[in-house]
Amino acid sequence: MWRNCPRLRHWGRRLLNWSPGGPTTSVGPGPNTLSPSRDYAPPAERKRFYQNVSITQGEGGFEINLDHRKLKTPQAKLFTVPSEALAVAVATEWDSQQDTIKFYTMHLTTLCNTSLDNPTQRNKDQLIRAAVKFLDTDTICYRVEEPQTLVELQKNEWDPIIDWTEKRYGVEIGSSTSIMGPSIPARTREVLFSHLASYNMWALQGIEFVVAQLKSMVLALGLMDLRLTVEQAVLLSRLEEEYQIQKWGNVEWAHDYELQELRARTAAGTLFVHLCSESSTLKHKLLQE
Repeated sequence: MWRNCPRLRHWGRRLLNWSPGGPTTSVGPGPNTLSPSRDYAPPAERKRFYQNVSITQGEGGFEINLDHRKLKTPQAKLFTVPSEALAVAVATEWDSQQDTIKFYTMHLTTLCNTSLDNPTQRNKDQLIRAAVKFLDTDTICYRVEEPQTLVELQKNEWDPIIDWTEKRYGVEIGSSTSIMGPSIPARTREVLFSHLASYNMWALQGIEFVVAQLKSMVLALGLMDLRLTVEQAVLLSRLEEEYQIQKWGNVEWAHDYELQELRARTAAGTLFVHLCSESSTLKHKLLQE
């Protein structure tokens, strides 16, 4: 069953924008030994070597084809994803590349490679612990004592999402001005661990990715539950930085680039989680719209 790239573009672009994230061998982002939470880092750019992108349904799921070559992971495994919606989104990443393949723009492909190869060999419990551990250093739980304008800004912008999370999951999180951060009760960790355990391994890879981008477990939960949009979550994660920018100004193009890159990564990770965990009925609905 083939899907030619012109037919993928409309579906794929809707999916990527949806919100309430040698040619015959392995093609894609290569290994990254710098950080265990970033299993694959994009290599240098590469000249585009294919004309057409399509997807095929195989026994193990949906495969990506570059012309008549099957895409493989950095560990030379067949690149196979569990849903057609995710395959469409990944194929759109490859189809959107121009004369040069810019791997650093292909966040969905990177997340799929990580899920398929699991280079750090972590199991489900280890992935969940890595995500929950961010509670100890959660961005929105650390507060300043001065200046007063920033104190009030943090309270007005961050407190509502913490309050929502506590009510939504029946837990206690709180905030602190101490360098040690708030004391997170053991029960809070247990409840959130149990909640994350309801996700499959692929979705958990995406959740940990989003948590790491935002440096916040609380904001990631808001995204997964559709309480926050990507733009809102990113702005909240950069609240102090945005405050400083308003006060002192931008550093030429650097701040804008960082903001757009963070939005892109967070959007891709969020989309990845939903495409890996949603029901087949919802996936069918999205593809038909």
